[in-house]
Amino acid sequence: MSQIGQKQHPDHERSGLAKRPIDRRVARTRGMLHQALLSLILEKGYEAILVEDICERANIGRSTFYAHFTSKDDLKRSGLEHLRLELLERHRSSLTSMPTGIRPFGFSLPMFEHARDHMHLYQALVGSKGGAIALDTIRQTLCDFVRSELAAAGGKDPTGVPREFIVRHVVGAYMAVLTWWLESGATLPPQQMDEFFRRLMNEGAASSYS
Repeated sequence: MSQIGQKQHPDHERSGLAKRPIDRRVARTRGMLHQALLSLILEKGYEAILVEDICERANIGRSTFYAHFTSKDDLKRSGLEHLRLELLERHRSSLTSMPTGIRPFGFSLPMFEHARDHMHLYQALVGSKGGAIALDTIRQTLCDFVRSELAAAGGKDPTGVPREFIVRHVVGAYMAVLTWWLESGATLPPQQMDEFFRRLMNEGAASSYS
């Protein structure tokens, strides 16, 4: 029995090690497909894209595509979920780095920084009909952030304004400013944009965070 165990152990180790490169290849292939879809959305709009177009842009075969995704809609959902999780991680990191208490509008700076880091993509999304899909995901993600911050702050808004009204007001204003910033070339640094946004919002919705 001990001899069998000794023979199986190295094989088990090799099989475990063999899985790691496969995982990296899967991630690489999926990343290529996501990038291919994004670039095509910005060029021709989502509805006009075929799976063949995505495969050609990513330089992979159809069989490889269908080994990972069932359709272009499935690929789109995967890419948007990746974007949502990346924004969520930035938001969490921002909140945990705050020295004291709850900082109102904790999503603001991470979002400006994310847009700066992916500026070419965001600028194209703003001016693209197909980009509305991704922008709506961003908008809904920011709404979730604001709801969680308001819930964590507790208490009731002294103005009596419904919480969801505040959520939509904050996110609507933020998306408008973000769009203007990108369309104007994003020349102001994210930190300054964050400061300006907070300064203007502090007289209104920020009271709901206290």
